[in-house]
Amino acid sequence: MQIVSEFYQHKLMLLPYNKFSKRVNPDQEAEGILSTHEWQALYCTIHKTPSPPDSSPTLSECVRWIAQLGGFLGRKSDGEPGVKTLWRGIQRLNDLAAMWQILANS
Repeated sequence: MQIVSEFYQHKLMLLPYNKFSKRVNPDQEAEGILSTHEWQALYCTIHKTPSPPDSSPTLSECVRWIAQLGGFLGRKSDGEPGVKTLWRGIQRLNDLAAMWQILANS
């Protein structure tokens, strides 16, 4: 349980930082923050498609998609997603990525 908790803390610390850094560097690839199976599972879930693209999406896109998994609606006046929404999204992403990895290896 301690290892899982540390994993979530690491991701949660990186995403809010990158939530603000995406304004400075919006075209930065998410590959440095998310593993390959994480961003592929995220992309396919959000776009409802069975196959991901060849290249990694941008950090800005991934933060928004993770927030959507956490319940963020992204309406015109909603602003940026908060830590709680990102936390929920990371938890869902972890489950999706685990399943993605299992299915990819079979």
